[in-house]
Amino acid sequence: MFALMKAARLEALHLTRDPVTGLEAIIAIHSTRLGPALGGCRFLDYADTESAVRDAMRLAQGMSYKAALAGLELGGGKAVLIRPPHIGDRCALFQAFGRFIETLGGRYITAVDSGTSSTDMDCIARQTRHVTSTTDEGDPSPHTAEGVFAGIRATARARLGCEELEGLRIAVQGLGHVGYALSERLAAAGAELLVSDLEHSRVQRAVEHLGARPVASDALLREPCDILAPCGLGGILNGESVGTLRCAAVAGAANNQLAGPEVADLLQRRGILYAPDYVINAGGLIYVALRHRGESDQSIGAHLGGIRLRLSAIYARSLAEGCSPARIADEEAERLIYG
Repeated sequence: MFALMKAARLEALHLTRDPVTGLEAIIAIHSTRLGPALGGCRFLDYADTESAVRDAMRLAQGMSYKAALAGLELGGGKAVLIRPPHIGDRCALFQAFGRFIETLGGRYITAVDSGTSSTDMDCIARQTRHVTSTTDEGDPSPHTAEGVFAGIRATARARLGCEELEGLRIAVQGLGHVGYALSERLAAAGAELLVSDLEHSRVQRAVEHLGARPVASDALLREPCDILAPCGLGGILNGESVGTLRCAAVAGAANNQLAGPEVADLLQRRGILYAPDYVINAGGLIYVALRHRGESDQSIGAHLGGIRLRLSAIYARSLAEGCSPARIADEEAERLIYG
């Protein structure tokens, strides 16, 4: 375990269990050099504890990089709660998690993530103030979608020569809160939408309300399109799947889209422009961080506008150096965190 932590440059790993509620939780803190570690709280099924720990560690590192490049005085962390087979009192479970967070003395601030909601954050808030994206603070998903939309326009300009999206074919994989909100913006901009999701009702909604064309989830990556926008869970881009892509660029909201760092180089060799996920999807983090700090809507909006500028700068350097945008983003983030 210490070897894994060293490889990820992880500061701390905290585990707890509460037999009364069934809570089994992991908090990975990657870095607090720039400020307290902020990162979402996942509540998902995992095959085993090691898988959950690895997920928390990988995501925590991404949060550190995301916060650094977003210009926030924050470090990166992530919480993973292993979903039990049976949930008695959900709120009691999240209150137990809140007590766990409180023992860390402010080094970690939690937020909504896959499998959790603002209502869950409200339960956590009964036990600690180190939580954001509560019901009062609002859902960060629309802000993530807004940042990804701006990033897709920057990607279209860099790869296709124009940031106007009218007539572009964009494939959106995953129609959860962020993916659907992004699809609404893309449809309004005149893009031709291809969509997939494991839940048929979500796809049907996009077909009926956005004029999208449905594609089976296992076929979407092979569909010809201008831009592929992964908006589900991570790890979809690997040595095998990259070979089947028929797009000019990949720019989406999902975290950890690359199965490994070497996949960025495969995309580069194929001439597929890749928007580093933790740069393009930083809108939600920006919103929850600044809202937690009491910033105004105007300040938050101005900060969200920086996503497009950061991506454009990364693309320009990538072109000049002949290097993957993912490598450029990693170098920039590490320079900001470690000096």
